[in-house]
Amino acid sequence: MFCRGIRGATTVEENSSQAILEATRQMLALIIRLNEIKPEEVACAYFTVTKDIDAQFPALAARQLGWNNVPFLCGYEIAVPDSLEKCIRVLIQWNTPKSQKEITHVYLNNAVRLRPDLCDIPPVDWEDLNHWIENQMEEMS
Repeated sequence: MFCRGIRGATTVEENSSQAILEATRQMLALIIRLNEIKPEEVACAYFTVTKDIDAQFPALAARQLGWNNVPFLCGYEIAVPDSLEKCIRVLIQWNTPKSQKEITHVYLNNAVRLRPDLCDIPPVDWEDLNHWIENQMEEMS
C-alpha cells in the first residue's frame, strides 16, 4: 500500500456557492469513480481556488459526497499573471496499491489547459454522473 497523489481541477463560470459546489462535486465524483476510491482510504485533500473565487469552500462538496472523516484544507492558488481564472484545484492523498501510472487525474472545463497530457479520460456520461452524485448526497441526508 502506498500513499499516492491524485490531481484534479475544474473551472466555474461564476463565483457563486452553487457553481463552486456543482463543479467540485463533478470533479470529485469522476476522480472517485475512475480511481475506485473509498473515503476510508483517503489520507487528506487540499483544495485551492484562484483569488476570484470566494463564495464557498470547495471542501464542502467533498463532505456532501460522504467524506466526513477526511481532513481537508482550502487555500488560494498563487496569482500568476495571465493564469487560468475561476479555477478550483484539488490534491488528494490516497492510500492505494495502484502505481502512479494507474492513477487517473481529472481536469475539466477550462482546466484542461493546465495539463493536456493528463486529460485523456474516458467519455463522461454526465447524466449518470449527476445521478450518482445525487445518490451520494441523499445517503448523507
